[in-house]
Amino acid sequence: MGRKSSANDNDAREKMARKTIARGMALLAGGAALALLAQGAAAEVKKVHEKGLKPYEIVDGVSIPKPLTDRPGDPARGARLMVTRKKGNCLACHKVQQLGDYPFHGNIGPELSDVASNLTEGEMRLRLVNPKVINPDTIMPAFYRTEGLHRVMKKFQGKPVLTEQEIEDIIAYLKTLKVSK
Repeated sequence: MGRKSSANDNDAREKMARKTIARGMALLAGGAALALLAQGAAAEVKKVHEKGLKPYEIVDGVSIPKPLTDRPGDPARGARLMVTRKKGNCLACHKVQQLGDYPFHGNIGPELSDVASNLTEGEMRLRLVNPKVINPDTIMPAFYRTEGLHRVMKKFQGKPVLTEQEIEDIIAYLKTLKVSK
């Protein structure tokens, strides 16, 4: 009988060892899966280098979080650029309640009166620099691009519509646009 119980003990230990190994492998697999998920959660960064422009990074396809200049934007200059037909001309497509003194606000694009409550600075920057990253079918022009554009007049080829500083000035103004609720 001593032998039988010893064989049973060995079988029980072996079963227990198999279960322990199986649990350990499951934990390792779970840990590996979590590590893969954590890696997948890391931001996707796309570096953009266009001829004649300062390089910038698009993060997760929705934002350019870093300013294009070292100098902060000027909101007053940004407001002027938004209404200047030869520069931003934003009112051709967008309504901005805060610029009510200027006539003929457009309604093709979204209203910008409360944009600072809805978009981050980086999200605004990407929409100005190259809105086609977010919506390939948009009719909004890319204001800071020199490549991949179509039907550009010869005198404007290789030049962005807005400079880095003008982009930052417009963003500084857009950051002031909030509507009290």
